Amino acid sequence: MKPRIVIPKVAPEAYQAMLGLEKYIATTSITPVLKELIKIRASQVNGCAYCINMHTGDARKLGVTEQRIYLLSAWREADVYTDEEKAVLALTEEVTLISNHVSEETYENAAKYYDEKSLAEIIMMIITINAWNRIGIATGMRAV
Repeated sequence: MKPRIVIPKVAPEAYQAMLGLEKYIATTSITPVLKELIKIRASQVNGCAYCINMHTGDARKLGVTEQRIYLLSAWREADVYTDEEKAVLALTEEVTLISNHVSEETYENAAKYYDEKSLAEIIMMIITINAWNRIGIATGMRAV
């Protein structure tokens, strides 16, 4: 692939704004494992190899099993995720595939497990990883 722009070099202010979102996400009540599951699943849906590679490695460092990582793309048929995690994975997919909208059923299911503040944090986490995926894909970042 032909080299593309490196946003931190050509638009450092924009990159710093993205890092501001990351700093916010780091302060939230979302568990580190759930953060990585969200990041991996959104990155799978978006096809961002760079982010999938990064976040599967981060998940392993947190002790997430290979089985849970491998089954993320088929989480509905896997019994290795809690009901709370499944609710967030469904929300992650619908926010990522936003043109189909977020169904009332999916939103209400997530709201059964998380209060409004936590749900806002989760939605911002999903939005943030989707932005990173778009940066990675648009600028041609590669998994190594």
